[in-house]
Amino acid sequence: MADTEERSHEKPDPGAIPEAGILGRWIDKTGLVFAFGIVLSMLILLNEVVLRYVFNAPTIWAHETTIFLCGAAFLYGGLYCSARDRHIRVVLIYDALPDRARRILDIVISVICMLSSGVFAWAAWLMVQRAAFRPDGSFRLERSGSAWDPVYPGLIKVFLLIVLAVMAVQFLILAVNYARGRK
Repeated sequence: MADTEERSHEKPDPGAIPEAGILGRWIDKTGLVFAFGIVLSMLILLNEVVLRYVFNAPTIWAHETTIFLCGAAFLYGGLYCSARDRHIRVVLIYDALPDRARRILDIVISVICMLSSGVFAWAAWLMVQRAAFRPDGSFRLERSGSAWDPVYPGLIKVFLLIVLAVMAVQFLILAVNYARGRK
């Protein structure tokens, strides 16, 4: 009975904040794909334990696949947190400020985060040029170099570039909507 009473007082999950716009709502919904990737990683590792220790027949793909899936989920997590306004911040001063000052800080923080994301996206592009293109310009993703040799290193670098570019756009949308006072 007490558990039911506690649940009735919980706030429903709001999802992306209104200022994040359509992009933020899309980022929020897509987060389930990456959450499933973490569950899939757990299932792959469970399968690997059984195959290795029960049947003495380990795979060559489980370790790299789980690292890739979890890495992609963690990269997406930054974008997901920006759309939901759930990133880490020190609120000691922020919470004591009036609404107008908070709004100004939200704009400034969003612009700084947009610029930072843009610079990091540029750095990621430099990394992707080496990880996804041969010197002659043809496309070939970097491989792991292991016995299985998947293209996961190249894929994760391309994904990092995409996430950072979308994050820069998301922070731009946040800055504009904070400046407009739009909810």
